[in-house]
Amino acid sequence: MEITKLDYSLPCDLIAQRPLSKRDRARLLVLHRDTGQIEHRLFFEIVEYFNKGDMLVINNTKVIPAKLFCKKASGGKIEVLLIREKKSSPKEVVWEVMTKGSYEGDILIDEYIIELRKNCNGRELVFKNMSYEDVRNFIKAKGSMPLPPYIKRQPEQSDKENYQTVYARFNGSIAAPTAGLHFTEELLERIKDKGVILREITLHVGVGTFKPIKVKNLQEHEMDFEYFEIDKKVLNETYETRKKGKKVFSVGTTTTRALEGYASGQYEDNGSDENKIKGTTNIFIYPGYEFKMINAFITNFHLPKSTPLAMVYAFCDIDKVKKAYTEAIEKQYRFFSYGDAMLII
Repeated sequence: MEITKLDYSLPCDLIAQRPLSKRDRARLLVLHRDTGQIEHRLFFEIVEYFNKGDMLVINNTKVIPAKLFCKKASGGKIEVLLIREKKSSPKEVVWEVMTKGSYEGDILIDEYIIELRKNCNGRELVFKNMSYEDVRNFIKAKGSMPLPPYIKRQPEQSDKENYQTVYARFNGSIAAPTAGLHFTEELLERIKDKGVILREITLHVGVGTFKPIKVKNLQEHEMDFEYFEIDKKVLNETYETRKKGKKVFSVGTTTTRALEGYASGQYEDNGSDENKIKGTTNIFIYPGYEFKMINAFITNFHLPKSTPLAMVYAFCDIDKVKKAYTEAIEKQYRFFSYGDAMLII
């Protein structure tokens, strides 16, 4: 499949710059896979599409305030995006990072001096004379939420709550699993009250989710590995739910990658035990993929020429998805991370 099939034109004013004041009041486009029928609802009405015995799987990862606004020794400004911790010792902690430009040397955040240097794989930030806990506390205090570049404003204090799901528990992501941003605790309780099985998995979102596709043919694109954990009990319940003819609703592309990465064997083990699968997956889901775990999909509206959009095309007929996107644009839906939602059922 050629990358051009993932392209579409989007007016800039439809890119949501801020979240709604009430999460579950976002709009919801419902696309029926079998008929192509489209419905326009509000997100809190999603409860009507669940039945007793269905399963809802969410990603409980928590976004860290991974963006650091720093100064060079010369006084110039530099932004640093923390990617992942590489190693730590009692006197030094090293993080893999991304920055713009080629600067190397000391950078300052308030009174703290940190070394930015190159390595064989890119760039890293060295926190000297700081322990693991010191650095974690430093990031929490000094970091800002890593909003995507299409949000044309600086992160605000309110983003530390808004750019986080209500069920976020485990630190590790540099971006939110945005389909989950629409859920409230009250809405989740209403869904459970219908007899729906609510289960959590963890996938820590890294740069691979946003890595641009630079090849002409999708099959040549390579995803980065991302860490995930899934209880074996959840896997068994997922298979049983489908076996009974019920629906497994996956919230977002991140949840889906964890489940399908495991089910397809496209993962590397990272210390699994008798109760839990722990691994990293670089699964790339695009048209032609046969889904093994999920049969209902809750997601947001994705960027053109992106891997999340390729996954949507894999889950539903391409022409039906294109028609849904066209209708969403015509009806002024809000797009991307802080935008509206889509249910494919």
